[in-house]
Amino acid sequence: MASMAQTLSRSPVSGTAVAAGAVKRKPFLLDLYGTAVGKKYVMAITGLIGIGFVITHMIGNLKMYLGLVNEGDARVYDIDVYGEFLRELLVPLLPRTYLLWGLRLVLIGALLLHLHAAWSLTQLNRKARSVKYQSSRDYQIANFASRSMRYTGLIVLAFLAWHLADLTWGWVNPDFVRGAAYRNIDASLSRIPVAALYIVANVLLGIHLFHGTWSLFQSLGVNSPRFNLWRKAAAAGVATIIVAGNVSFPIAVLAGVVEYDPDAEITHEEAHDDEATEAGE
Repeated sequence: MASMAQTLSRSPVSGTAVAAGAVKRKPFLLDLYGTAVGKKYVMAITGLIGIGFVITHMIGNLKMYLGLVNEGDARVYDIDVYGEFLRELLVPLLPRTYLLWGLRLVLIGALLLHLHAAWSLTQLNRKARSVKYQSSRDYQIANFASRSMRYTGLIVLAFLAWHLADLTWGWVNPDFVRGAAYRNIDASLSRIPVAALYIVANVLLGIHLFHGTWSLFQSLGVNSPRFNLWRKAAAAGVATIIVAGNVSFPIAVLAGVVEYDPDAEITHEEAHDDEATEAGE
């Protein structure tokens, strides 16, 4: 008995037991993101940010259909005025373009999180056992999504890089002028291969958005037969509006509805020069 008491009262022969109890837990958000549920939440939230941006971007681009407008003593393209408005957001509270770059950083962060969550979930799904879907309709939609989401996502990502190089940086635009959105759009989309690329890419974007919108409701817990018809209608509506709006731009350029006219635009400087000439006469 004495020998047993000595054995029970011994200290641990190593620091394993102490170390195990001293493991520091991760912050709650990182701990949640380590789970499949957390990654699905991130996919859904960043997807909503992306959908909001795509819709806003499309609505802003619709201003090209307004053509030339009077801006003070100048006559300029309305979409160029809109672009300058974005660069001037919250001026003078913030320096010029600061808020715009802040929004861009949010979008970049959302894109990176979306990509990482998608990759992580793919790895988890490969290791996990298969789980049956609740209904044949859910299976059909999810089955098509699983075969299309990855590929449409990668193609849309590649198109995003092209789009930035074309209309933001001007690397692949033959007649690029910084800040002249109307002129740059006409110069780019008047090329038939580029216009075809934009049309195909936006159709694939629509497919990605349809299934992404359907899935994000399920990820956020809105998954009930009562809401399935509403979910499908919302997904179809978002995808249709975005595709119809974006595809109209290259078609309008090729049809001559949108056409840059360098002689029609009058800048503030040119207006002041004309006034000075008239005063001199």
